[in-house]
Amino acid sequence: MKIIIEEQIDGEEDQLIVKCRYLSAELLELLTKLKAEDSTLIAYIGSEIHIVKSKDIYYIETVDNTTFLYGTDIVYESKQKLYELEAELAVLDFQRIAKSLIVNLSKITSILPTMSGRLEAVLSNGERVIISRQYVSALKKRLGIV
Repeated sequence: MKIIIEEQIDGEEDQLIVKCRYLSAELLELLTKLKAEDSTLIAYIGSEIHIVKSKDIYYIETVDNTTFLYGTDIVYESKQKLYELEAELAVLDFQRIAKSLIVNLSKITSILPTMSGRLEAVLSNGERVIISRQYVSALKKRLGIV
């Protein structure tokens, strides 16, 4: 594989051109991760509108029909429904782990078994979230755990 890097003239938008015989799964995954760097969500704190990078979100939870985005030390509100965010973030490192919870897989540091077949994920900010039984197998498959 040959890699060519050219500096852009000031004011030009950065671009990535990929020339390949076929788009392999590995190349597609790499391109998806590059695209994720620019992925943002619209969130609210009171009446303030915030643009939040999806990579900064630890998990997304719906409580009493309100969707919350949990960052490192701040909680945002989203006007989108959980299923809408799930579809939007599906190509990124997000996975539904409960009926009302989506987690950023890149923020998981460890997974522990709990009672009754559920799992508990420990996130890099120290928070713990429960993975419901019905989502355990999909999560294991996504993480490559047998």
